[in-house]
Amino acid sequence: MTFSIPGPGRRQPVTNGSDSRTARLTLSLSGTNLERAGDYNQRIVLQAIRLAGETTRSELARVTGLTAPTIANITKRLADLDLVTPAGRLQGRRGQPAMRIVINPDGAFAIGLNIDRDHITMVTLDLAGKIRSRQTCEIAFALPGAVVEYIRDVLPKLLEAGGIDRDRVLGVGIALPDDLGRISLPHRPKDYDAWDGIDLGALLHEVLPWPLYADNDAASAALGEAHLGNGIALPSFFYLLISAGLGGGLVIDRSYVRGADSRSGEIWAMPDPRGGEGANVQDTVSLSALYARLEAAGHAVERPRALVEGSPERDAVITAWLDDAAEVLMPPLIAVNCLINPSAILIGGRLPGKLADGLVDRLNTRMAERDLPAVAPVRRGETADDASAIGAAIIPFLDHVLPSESILMQAGR
Repeated sequence: MTFSIPGPGRRQPVTNGSDSRTARLTLSLSGTNLERAGDYNQRIVLQAIRLAGETTRSELARVTGLTAPTIANITKRLADLDLVTPAGRLQGRRGQPAMRIVINPDGAFAIGLNIDRDHITMVTLDLAGKIRSRQTCEIAFALPGAVVEYIRDVLPKLLEAGGIDRDRVLGVGIALPDDLGRISLPHRPKDYDAWDGIDLGALLHEVLPWPLYADNDAASAALGEAHLGNGIALPSFFYLLISAGLGGGLVIDRSYVRGADSRSGEIWAMPDPRGGEGANVQDTVSLSALYARLEAAGHAVERPRALVEGSPERDAVITAWLDDAAEVLMPPLIAVNCLINPSAILIGGRLPGKLADGLVDRLNTRMAERDLPAVAPVRRGETADDASAIGAAIIPFLDHVLPSESILMQAGR
């Protein structure tokens, strides 16, 4: 049956290959009355209700272009599946008042898991897009076994805190950097290459007994921004994820663009001529690079929060890093502006808000000084710290109930 809610006994192993990352995201609300597109139309209507917050059948028909009888049939099916619910009738109008329709937040849930070189974060998300619970662990270079034990320990607390019905969990989205076990960062242990080519399905199926979906952390963050943040109003944007490393995500005309080899947005690998032969942008623009500078200056820190609690001497190192990060980012962002012409460049990730604002200000000032055909404003992403985990949690919703031109990240069998 359409929109069947998988129980905890069902599982699909994730795939890590590029074949699973070629689809595109869409937020279009334009429907079709073709009989074979019934499932797609249901997803369109459900998305229209989510974005409106509260709506009526007549308004849904106007927004989607679907006929009134089609809307009536779809909303009845959605109600039968407990995905939407009536919210009383509109008052003050002539004739029979229209019935208001809203999302049932408890109709479906998803879990987002972000595995990175300096932390593990889990969130639960309901159908309305609200974060119901969150757990995070500041841990450097967690090995696969440590991740499994962390999930085993915190998952019951996470579900209880969010009021999550296990039987209505659609799946688990997993966000992690590409080449997690390969790219060298300061203090990376030798055995961290255990992540290289790991089978996430085999690793996690016992502790996460739902369908699993994996994606790049920057792509996940951009996806979360597209569905729950600035992307609702911005048709095209480039997302810059600053975490232990540096990543990028590209959304054009509300479609996530992955490129021929599913490696678009790899801004970290762009060369930095200022740093000498072989230097790249990530060598300066990343939390790992900032931590290394602070450590060399005698101000070692281990987590982002400590970056805003320091002495004047520590602040001076951070200010110098912000200046350098802005300079190093200029050539890549000029290329983004000239080649893509996005509506905005969004900065998110684990960089604390005060520092992110400082970087945004520096970049906007420098970009305004350039004589370019068009300059996109630089802004902070709305989903910010947990962007990758939130975006990962969106993926099961796209697979089961929300519209996409095809599944953004489909699980293999």
